[in-house]
Amino acid sequence: MFDIEEFIIAVYLCIEERLKHLRDAHPPRARGFAPSLSDTEVITLEIVGEFLGYHTDIDIGRYGKRHWHHWFPALPHRTTFVRHAANLWAYKQLLREQLLVDLKADEASLYRVDGFPVPVCGFKRAPRSQVFKGLASFGHSATKLGTFYGFRGHLLVNARGIIMGLELSAANIDERD
Repeated sequence: MFDIEEFIIAVYLCIEERLKHLRDAHPPRARGFAPSLSDTEVITLEIVGEFLGYHTDIDIGRYGKRHWHHWFPALPHRTTFVRHAANLWAYKQLLREQLLVDLKADEASLYRVDGFPVPVCGFKRAPRSQVFKGLASFGHSATKLGTFYGFRGHLLVNARGIIMGLELSAANIDERD
């Protein structure tokens, strides 16, 4: 049977071990107050929350406050948690790269690329939209949206199912390119 408490401990220890080396090379913050929740705790909550099906930092923060407050007593207000989680993007990217190396994911010889639409606003509003002006464009999705305004995401997955990368391009770029 799956024990969520053991899973949280395992994730925490894994992240803490990996962050130790990253903190030496890249100090986390140069000024300001130290956060009440450690970087390891924030990333652990994000991974566990995502595993449990919570896909936004707001939902993860609410879930953590409701169910794991006794484990993370310093869990701040949800907006502070969301800001802290967003500010850790560079560490998360470095952790992801370390995990890919440890999993030997780059040694695969077969990869799959899949594209998907990323609309930024409704079709009727698109001509007046100032959001991403000059970057977004009109594109066509035969299976999902028809014509849309926004970007096209491209996901690179190896043969073992490990996500190797994600790229965004203008919607009018052909997926084969």
